[in-house]
Amino acid sequence: MSTLRDLAEEHTQLRPADIDHLHRIAGDWQLLSDLSFADLLLWVPVDGDGTFLCVAQVRPTTAPTAYQDDQVGRIIGGPEVAHLEVAYRQGRIWREGDPVWYGDVPARHEAIPVRLRTTDGEHGEVIAVVGRDTNLSTARTPSQLELNYLTTADDLAQMVADGTFPPARHPGETTSAPRVGDGLVRLDASGKVTYASPNAQSAYRRLGYAAHLVGEDLAALHRRLAADPLEGTDAANGVLAALRGEAPPRREIEARGATMLTRSLPLMPAGVPIGALVLVRDVTEVRRRDRALMTKDATIREIHHRVKNNLQTVAALLRLQARRVGIPEARTALEESVRRVASIALVHETLSMSSDEVVEFDGIVDRVASAATEVAATESTVRMRRQGSFGVLPAEIATSLVMVLNELLLNAVEHGFPAGGDAPAEDRPGTGGSAPEVVLSAHRFRKMLHVSVADNGSGLPPDFDAERGGNLGLQIVRALVTGELRGTIELRACASGGTEAMLVVPLVRP
Repeated sequence: MSTLRDLAEEHTQLRPADIDHLHRIAGDWQLLSDLSFADLLLWVPVDGDGTFLCVAQVRPTTAPTAYQDDQVGRIIGGPEVAHLEVAYRQGRIWREGDPVWYGDVPARHEAIPVRLRTTDGEHGEVIAVVGRDTNLSTARTPSQLELNYLTTADDLAQMVADGTFPPARHPGETTSAPRVGDGLVRLDASGKVTYASPNAQSAYRRLGYAAHLVGEDLAALHRRLAADPLEGTDAANGVLAALRGEAPPRREIEARGATMLTRSLPLMPAGVPIGALVLVRDVTEVRRRDRALMTKDATIREIHHRVKNNLQTVAALLRLQARRVGIPEARTALEESVRRVASIALVHETLSMSSDEVVEFDGIVDRVASAATEVAATESTVRMRRQGSFGVLPAEIATSLVMVLNELLLNAVEHGFPAGGDAPAEDRPGTGGSAPEVVLSAHRFRKMLHVSVADNGSGLPPDFDAERGGNLGLQIVRALVTGELRGTIELRACASGGTEAMLVVPLVRP
């Protein structure tokens, strides 16, 4: 299904600023749909042929839909667009006409022109039309709640036609929550409550206000209720800003162990401030879960920090023991263990600074590669180079993979470029006249991570058994790749000399 932007760019001459405004409409019009008890369809005129294209649609959560099928991408013309033409050409809301039928569903048509205000605040040209189509099959005598919803919807519809709705989003606000059904409070121009929905009454009751809201000065009430005076002042200022015609960011009020999220919107049809709309939502349980998650995240990070410290302590003890051992083979084995433990500690160090159980692996592998060239038992000056990116990896993959790459990089340096590396480059075995180099490559393809460690060194021994041969390091590599990582590894000689280890690791665990 094509997006709003794709459809508008393909079929119309709308400017990028026009399309951005339509995106803001579609991002905030669930509020208008729910208040209207109606489907909203966003229609744009197709280039000069008298037809209109539907580029977006929203269904109400407060009433049955008028359309069982999705209307996005539908192009209509002729008598079907008469109401859209009036709204588009005359720039006014169209409410005339008899109900129409969609199959066995009767519906009432309305058309609301969409304007984009100019930079100096003047009314701009009409760029689209919002069709407001109400399913009449369940029509009944409206309740007080429904009357207030419809009145507020008409005010917002006029603001759409004026170009003053929706307001600009504030930084960090990715949604328009709370919604109509969470709780609605309507204020008059003086800031007094003229209507509060039952859910809104319940939300304020949890904050400790048991009386009916109608007639209350809502800004003053927010100041009285909030446990934190600064928080209460912020919430009150949000209400006062909406009464002045502004659209303040969402605010939270906390009192008596409960938390309520508020969103204040100005009501100023035809540019006349008549009051404000305040949407409220009880988010007590949401905030309780957020605090629990923050505590859990902090605990996990502290665990990773302690694991890192413990691994560094183990590495220090092994290093101390290696200095005291007189047998060269034992000293070498202990030093290799130090490097393996240190590579695992790198992963836990990164996890201790992250809020997720994932790590940016490129930084870790670069540090491991640098350490491999510094501590390897070789006289050669080996260049280490990385191609591609590992990206973000989950901890369970990163921990095993860092050990695998540590072993492969050490093997590439130590066995690919043995002692004698001080000779000129052209005299070194297997380099083909090039400076000693190890290239680490990584790329992702179809949820698989492909890794290559290649050197231009002396290559594999003639009698090397790729399945069973190799030192302890290679045995560890095979065990980790086929076991923990559930991947495959292949060691092969390069055509131009040297050795290449090829890894394929699945990024999605079964």
